Amino acid sequence: MTDSPEKNSLPAPVSFWSAFLFWLKLGFISFGGPAGQIAIMHQELVERRRWISEKRFLHALNYCMLLPGPEAQQLATYLGWLMHRTWGGLVAGLLFILPSLVLLIVLSWVYIAYGDVAWVAGIFYGIKPAVTAIVFQAAYRIGKRVLNNHWLWAIAALAFIAIFALKIPFPYIVIGAGLLGYICSRWRPNLFQSAGHNSGQKNSAAQKNYGPALIDDHTPTPAHALFRWSRLTGIVLVGAALWLIPMALLWSVYGWQHQFTQMAWFFTKAALLTFGGAYAVLPYVYQGAVTHYSWLTPTQMIDGLALGETTPGPLIMVVAFVAFVGAYVQQALGADLQFVAGATAAIIVTWFTFLPSFIFIFAGAPLIETTHQNIKFTAPLTAITAAVVGVIVNLALFFAYHIIWPEGFSGELDWLSAVIALLAAVALFRFNISVMKVIGACALIGLLVHTLML
Repeated sequence: MTDSPEKNSLPAPVSFWSAFLFWLKLGFISFGGPAGQIAIMHQELVERRRWISEKRFLHALNYCMLLPGPEAQQLATYLGWLMHRTWGGLVAGLLFILPSLVLLIVLSWVYIAYGDVAWVAGIFYGIKPAVTAIVFQAAYRIGKRVLNNHWLWAIAALAFIAIFALKIPFPYIVIGAGLLGYICSRWRPNLFQSAGHNSGQKNSAAQKNYGPALIDDHTPTPAHALFRWSRLTGIVLVGAALWLIPMALLWSVYGWQHQFTQMAWFFTKAALLTFGGAYAVLPYVYQGAVTHYSWLTPTQMIDGLALGETTPGPLIMVVAFVAFVGAYVQQALGADLQFVAGATAAIIVTWFTFLPSFIFIFAGAPLIETTHQNIKFTAPLTAITAAVVGVIVNLALFFAYHIIWPEGFSGELDWLSAVIALLAAVALFRFNISVMKVIGACALIGLLVHTLML
């Protein structure tokens, strides 16, 4: 059987506006977390449209996997930049975020204003146990990929003990794991050679021939993608200004202790700690938003993660919910402007959370494109990812405790929530059912249970 002439011919050049429409569509259909989002981009851009070859796609993905921040959004930014320069990268990255931001602002308002309505409470009653199973699955998937020897298992265990028993803040765990990985790698470097991201997918997909691509394996690097020190310096300076000017304005208008300013500062730090994906930084967000600043309650944090799982875009967009609820409840702009305060906080937090991702791509991608070398996990990053597994297990146990024993161990067991969590875990682990389907089914179960109990 021979390939069709269409498959063997080079695709037509893609205009900026054609790409714009694709990135806009992607912003509304990017469900399924980073794995699902990357799979959608691979299917659309590599297999169907052939805008970029398999090898170049994976080369970009490898670089994004090494960065802190949402890798799927960074990959979209990278590919948009590679095809249509800086404006292409900005459009791809922003459209990946904006639909989710708008939806979360609306849903956060509905949640905080009408969260005690019976049908809303019923839906969340079913979703929250599902979220517990989803977080356990995240720990399992990362651990399965990374924990390939007893040393990395030990690092994961130490991280769990550090955050669960010793209450050590998440940033110190990250720094400690990185230092431990660097020191031990000088002695036994082979212990920190992670299996990498989606390695099985790479090996199998590499055997497939999707036909020639616009940006193929041997397509010369575009002129705008060549590395230049002057360009790197300019991007760093612009990025610093885009962070410093809004921060200075917030400080001068509202003061350092105001919710807006503190949120901007806190989520800037969170953006630089998201190695291993959104689940890795959630414990840090919890420690800050719930324990330190009291912007929201533990139950609201779980509900926010449930909303993040059910909307398109990167899961780290849950920070918009955290900001909205915190500013709304604490009346950051007064009692008459609660919605405005919440929406403003969500926008501020989104800016400071995602700005580093754009800077990392625009500053680093030219070097990656110019060198065309394989990017692998360094030993410190592998150790950090191992530690993340232990941290995520702690997060899952935290969620399970607050959902199954809502009044603490001295109270009664919520056996219905425990059954829903167990069913969700079986669906995810045994039958590999998608996250969205599991959440939808559990929401219906929760709604049914609440209806029958009324």
